[in-house]
Amino acid sequence: MSSLDQALWVLLLGSLLGLELIGKVPPTLHTPLMSGANAISGITVLASITLIAEADGSPPLLLLGAVSLGFALFNVIGGFLVTDRMLAMFSRKKSGAGS
Repeated sequence: MSSLDQALWVLLLGSLLGLELIGKVPPTLHTPLMSGANAISGITVLASITLIAEADGSPPLLLLGAVSLGFALFNVIGGFLVTDRMLAMFSRKKSGAGS
């Protein structure tokens, strides 16, 4: 089995497992799940960089690595932005000039 075949199987199985897990998560566990997903996306960033480095100029592997890197970075950056926005909701608001 070639590296591309293995990478595509991992992508397919990971996608199906992700869909199954996300569909069964109650809303109260969404925030902890997001934290875990961001950690996993950090690992995916490293795996994508490794795939790109080990691709040996193979266009399909380079493309797969670039796409996975893009999605993982999108998730990590989006997670940080959502977390920052959530934390801002809990910060104390500065009082007005008359107070």
